[in-house]
Amino acid sequence: MNRSPIPYSMFKAIGHLLLAACVASCGGGSGGGSAPGGETSGAMRNITSLQLSQEMSPGWNLGNSLEAIDTGHPYVWGSTDFNEQAWGNPAVTQAMMDAVKAAGFKTVRIPASWKQYADASDNISPQWMARVKEVVGYARKSGLYAVLNIHWDGGWMQPTYAQQATANARLTKFWTQIANAFQDEDDHLLFAGTNEVMVDGNYNAPTAEYCTVQKGFNQTFVDAVRATGGNNAKRHLVVQTFNTGIDWAMSCNATLPSDSAESRLFIEVHYYDPFDFTINADSTIWQWGAIATDPDATETWANESWVDAQFQKMKSGFVDKGVPVLLGEYGAMLRTRFDPAGTYRRYWDQAITKSAVQHGMVPVYWDNGYTADLQMGLFTRATATQAFPDVIASIVGAAQ
Repeated sequence: MNRSPIPYSMFKAIGHLLLAACVASCGGGSGGGSAPGGETSGAMRNITSLQLSQEMSPGWNLGNSLEAIDTGHPYVWGSTDFNEQAWGNPAVTQAMMDAVKAAGFKTVRIPASWKQYADASDNISPQWMARVKEVVGYARKSGLYAVLNIHWDGGWMQPTYAQQATANARLTKFWTQIANAFQDEDDHLLFAGTNEVMVDGNYNAPTAEYCTVQKGFNQTFVDAVRATGGNNAKRHLVVQTFNTGIDWAMSCNATLPSDSAESRLFIEVHYYDPFDFTINADSTIWQWGAIATDPDATETWANESWVDAQFQKMKSGFVDKGVPVLLGEYGAMLRTRFDPAGTYRRYWDQAITKSAVQHGMVPVYWDNGYTADLQMGLFTRATATQAFPDVIASIVGAAQ
């Protein structure tokens, strides 16, 4: 592969571990109210996914909240003692969603865990479903688009033939329940089937087996949601590339799942190049791009032209063919030790956002909720206030 020896896709697996280690050491309605365009909940518009995507930028991730897992604190069926705060973030509130909307974001991606709240037969706890509906309701009441997914979820979704049948059965059961729970929501709620599907620890290009099984997960998700009928028959759905990698988009996922609804699919990728700048906490690479002044503190391989070339692949392969692209995650950690003013992080965030929008993609910034050094939070969630107004303004401005 013609790129850095550490592919960007490794970022997230390592990043999740880094963030979890940092935490260890260092929000019942379905969402009525007004929609962003003034529509009321329940009305599905005759609008393609490509048209819808033009209303969604920029976006923000509610990271490390509803997808938080604590194996040392197993969920007790029927309770409301969830692991939402297990990774150090406070419970999600309406105020937090209002702050995101007020800052200029238009979409919130809501990563969620489901397996830890399901019984042995994969029946999701009604209490947990109600909590997820409540949080989606917060987003909708604020006037935000919402993208709800099945996140890492404990790693049961391994794309191997050995795990294929079990994973597909669980995907079908989970998405049937989720889709039924949100059946009356309008097209300002999107479902995203999976997240960064890969074989744990393997960051290479997908084998034929891995690609086949992962594409099968996408098809299973689409089939399960469509089978529930109602608004879900035409809901806009998001399917992922293998490990949400741009370089696997055309080699593995150029053909989208078959769908009974026409022009109602997005494809999702993530972007964290270069790894040493964005997430490697041990790295001394802290400058990036055309404004860099110190060659020893810079990786030049993933500069602005690299970004544009990567995003052009998605534009040519999908957007130009009528398939919108969700840039479901991107971001760079704060490096206060080297860059107290955050100049380079802000510049990177701005450049990625601008290029994404210019190439017809919907950029959704990864906010993990933590605002200390080596973290990626933009808001102080406990107070629902902006921790880095300058970075937020640069992202929102770049999306215009």
